[in-house]
Amino acid sequence: MSNANGGGVGTQRIDSVGGRGRHFAPSENRRLTARARVREGTDMIQEGKKAPAFTLPNDRGAKVSLRDFAGRYLVVYFYPKDMTPGCTTEAQEFRDAADRLAALDAAVVGVSKDPVTRHAKFRDKHELNFPLLSDEEGTVLEKYGAWGEKKLYGRIFDGIIRSTVIVGPDGKVVRHFPKVRVKGHVDAVLEAIEAHRHA
Repeated sequence: MSNANGGGVGTQRIDSVGGRGRHFAPSENRRLTARARVREGTDMIQEGKKAPAFTLPNDRGAKVSLRDFAGRYLVVYFYPKDMTPGCTTEAQEFRDAADRLAALDAAVVGVSKDPVTRHAKFRDKHELNFPLLSDEEGTVLEKYGAWGEKKLYGRIFDGIIRSTVIVGPDGKVVRHFPKVRVKGHVDAVLEAIEAHRHA
């Protein structure tokens, strides 16, 4: 949409005081839209509520759906990018916790926007023993509140928010970790599953 001079028109908001309108540049409009999508995703991820359904390709190109894990716990962890230090450490810690997860009848999947081919390289390089799902369009990331505004070195941008959702055997959200720090996270996930099993 353009104004009479051919310039782009941003979103107008009405201030609470005086009813004055405020115009936003297109770049800020995108950030506002991203924040709205994150709020919507976060609203969908509520403990005790059904987890959003999904179907995504894994690191071997096969389709994986939430319903495939019915009757078991599923740890869905969202991470920014394959081959980066923090994401590598997180993946390795979930890999090394395989026996502890199995003892709790829990599976794990990692989700990022990386393509299937890059997931396969990441899997092979670090001998990962769980599926990596490719959400290149970001649809599932948004549903799970894992896409939104981030700040790094003073720069504001939209990206994947490191977060984790534990889905119970009944398909309901057991626990949502909206902002994850890698250190100690896998232990916190295991403790949450253990607590739920004995609740």
